Amino acid sequence: MSAIALETVEVHAEGEPGRIVMNADALVRGDTMAAKFAYCRDNLDDVRRMLLREPRGYPGLCAVFVLDPVNPGSDFGIIVLEHGGFTPMSGSNTMCAVTAVLETGRIPVQEPVTELTIDTAVGVIRAKAHVSGGRVESVTVINVPAYVVELDRTLVVPEIGNVAADIVFGGQFFAQVRAADLGVELRPENGRELARLGALIKLAAQDQVAVAHPLNPEIDRVSLVMLHSGDPEPGRENRNTVIMTNGLLLADRPATWTGALDRSPCGTGTSARMAALHARGVLGVGEDFVHRSIIGSEFTGRLTGTTEIAGSPAVLPTVNGRAWVTGRASWTVDRTDLFPAGFTVGDIWSPELA
Repeated sequence: MSAIALETVEVHAEGEPGRIVMNADALVRGDTMAAKFAYCRDNLDDVRRMLLREPRGYPGLCAVFVLDPVNPGSDFGIIVLEHGGFTPMSGSNTMCAVTAVLETGRIPVQEPVTELTIDTAVGVIRAKAHVSGGRVESVTVINVPAYVVELDRTLVVPEIGNVAADIVFGGQFFAQVRAADLGVELRPENGRELARLGALIKLAAQDQVAVAHPLNPEIDRVSLVMLHSGDPEPGRENRNTVIMTNGLLLADRPATWTGALDRSPCGTGTSARMAALHARGVLGVGEDFVHRSIIGSEFTGRLTGTTEIAGSPAVLPTVNGRAWVTGRASWTVDRTDLFPAGFTVGDIWSPELA
């Protein structure tokens, strides 16, 4: 890796940290967001690892490349960096990116609401930032259409057996499973076991379920697993945790069955969850869906309508949450650095990365 200096705004959305790279355009090539996404995946993995791994990162960290727009009328584009690779869309990271571009003045602020149009590899999305005194108080993400691939798909999961999973797209492909079906509660102290179960479910889903987004067929895998509290019931919180693995998952290597839990309620996951609930007939268009994370922070989702994507039914989700700037940094790699792409150690990382 050649000498590099990346200027970032550090932000968290309801607990989930995002490292927003403000000068990424010099790195990324392509005339469309799909081409830029493919370029990042094929050429910039060392940069992704440099930002997210030690000594600059840690397992729960995500990042975003903020890019110049490619579509007429758009304000900017985003590509999300996670430990599992580059991803086309993330609700919490979109909230972080919107907060960063407005509070740094990259995009002019209009009070009380600044409306933004954002290019992603799965289509154009919109966001509304609710602003007071120059401070972004919350962000509503008007996401790409979400749709159900299959409800109650039986997965044969190592060490667990048959598990019913909803396979849903909400900006990324999810396998969503009721935590009660696994005999575990959604509590922070159960984090290690939740991560293990999520990794096993992802292993099964990637092996047994074929998916491809109709507008960008290169998005072709179940990348995240959500464990949730089940269908809404009066008096019970809707809770979830999303497991983000950070290395290869191998069926014969139990040490690889691990990952980090999303600290936020997950924006794309909330979108996908609402799509599944709508398909089940328990969430209507226009109803608020308050979704809480493993640490108790919350997003409020809402379906604003229905549509079709490639001829199949889909819903139009919005997700509202808060984000806070926590700092600013310039991340550099010296030409003599022993670890230009970062490193990992098996005490807190998947051993396949160590």
